[in-house]
Amino acid sequence: MPRGHAGALIRRERAMKLALKVLVVVLMTLAILVPLAMIRGVVHDRQVYRAEAVQAIARSEAGAQGIAGPVLVVPWTEIVEVEEKDARGDVVRTVRRDGESGEWVFFAQDAAFTARLAPYTRRLGLHEIRMYALTGNLRARFDVQVPADADPALPRRIGQPWLGYGIADVRGLRAAPRLRLDGSEVALQQGQGHRGQPGVHVRLPVPRAGTSLAFDAVLDVELAGAEAFAFAPLATRNHVVVESTWPHPQFNGAFLPRERSTSASGFRGEWEVSALATNAQAQYRGGQGLSSTDVAAVRDGGGNGLDVVGISLVDPVNPYVQADRATKYGVLFVLLTFVGFFMLELVKQLRIHPIQYGLVGLALSIFFLLLVALSEHIAFGWAYLAASVACIGLLGFYLAHVLRSTLRGGGFAAMLALLYAALYGLLVSEDNALVLGAGLLFVILAALMVATRRVDWYQLAAPAPKP
Repeated sequence: MPRGHAGALIRRERAMKLALKVLVVVLMTLAILVPLAMIRGVVHDRQVYRAEAVQAIARSEAGAQGIAGPVLVVPWTEIVEVEEKDARGDVVRTVRRDGESGEWVFFAQDAAFTARLAPYTRRLGLHEIRMYALTGNLRARFDVQVPADADPALPRRIGQPWLGYGIADVRGLRAAPRLRLDGSEVALQQGQGHRGQPGVHVRLPVPRAGTSLAFDAVLDVELAGAEAFAFAPLATRNHVVVESTWPHPQFNGAFLPRERSTSASGFRGEWEVSALATNAQAQYRGGQGLSSTDVAAVRDGGGNGLDVVGISLVDPVNPYVQADRATKYGVLFVLLTFVGFFMLELVKQLRIHPIQYGLVGLALSIFFLLLVALSEHIAFGWAYLAASVACIGLLGFYLAHVLRSTLRGGGFAAMLALLYAALYGLLVSEDNALVLGAGLLFVILAALMVATRRVDWYQLAAPAPKP
């Protein structure tokens, strides 16, 4: 056989061996996606269990809390004159008091709400739920005009008005709210008094048509709530101030605070909301209310209820959120480790069996399961450290035998330690996670390309010399 033709066959055989090995590495990487997906399913299940724990505590104590109002409602009924036939068939004109009925809805000109949230926790099984005790003061000024009768001969019949405050979950009332009208305390009744919505209300004297209603209303309230709070700015001008000792707030809803301050000792947010900047009044007239479900939806980035000022007490180290983010990098860990194996196998002419690839990939995957399990009992940072040490120690011991060198096994363990440290940096730097992750991938790829820029891949694919 000509020498050139034999060389071409040898090169082709080497290329096929190299391609086969690459295919094995790719297939093993894809196979490891199965346990990684199962672990992500476990994380999702634990998140569901935590949500169920929040709902169980909400059923027994209070859910996400909110306040809407005050709203002044004046009911009325038209008095109409109709023509009817009497028993003899003569047409007579009679006045009926059961004509068209409706209600006038008035909102305050000014409302100032100040509140302080004192956080505490409730535990159900393994899950710790963030709660808060709210102490609030809501001042409102009303100056409204009751419409005059269109026909003085047929005046409307005006019913007894009510002044109502919406409370998302009235079970959270820690004490009876106190309401003062023009400085005089009045007794509150259950329910918002309007459309059966939850809250409290007070009945007012019946006004005459064409007169004005002007008064100051001050409500003092103490509420318990879970994780989130919302205030619906229904007045023409709304001023809201909320303070707390919780250092990790999330401001959500339809409006961000005009001024905010956050530190290790707590937060303070201040809002100025005009009726011109919100559809809250139109939404209320259209039948929208404020419930715990609405407040929770606002916290989660949704909501179809009233426009609200929203605040959530966020746990920055939620173990399930952190673990879910960590598992997204699991395939990167496996791929980088397999690439390292592949390079050593070719450069050092080692023989690493696909089963050994698989065992190492499973050891990398089990790290995330350990992380979730440990973080339910200890702080996330310590759980991450314990899971990392356990997996790195196991892999270092195993690879020292697979790679036939304690130095190589230790080198791989050190590389994994750097990867785990980099991943932890990504997890705790939530705002910069994308740029840090992209930078890390670029650095790894650049280092790999620089290290292999002079490699003759055909030569590396040659079989090891026989003794």
